Amino acid sequence: MVLLSISDANIWYLAGMSILVVFAILLILVAVLGIFTAVAKKTNAKVSNIKENRLVDKQVKTLDKSEDDTAAVAMALYLYLQEKENRESRVLTITPTPNSPWGAQLNPRY
Repeated sequence: MVLLSISDANIWYLAGMSILVVFAILLILVAVLGIFTAVAKKTNAKVSNIKENRLVDKQVKTLDKSEDDTAAVAMALYLYLQEKENRESRVLTITPTPNSPWGAQLNPRY
């Protein structure tokens, strides 16, 4: 009793159909991804146009500076540069004290 033989026509039909189904699914996926890419490009173009318009509007608005704005920027730069010069090493030094109750609980040597 032979369950699968090469001469059986149904096996070749099943193999051919399975290969066709796989390629059909692949073609459908390529088409769907192509559609998504086209839609994404259109939305990105619209978003970039909107961002460019907003950027131009902001540039037009920033041209109208007052003396108060200039003074605020100058003061911020001055304070930043002063802090940069006076920066500490940011090293924390802990010296153990033998009389501390916390030190006695955390470190039994004291």
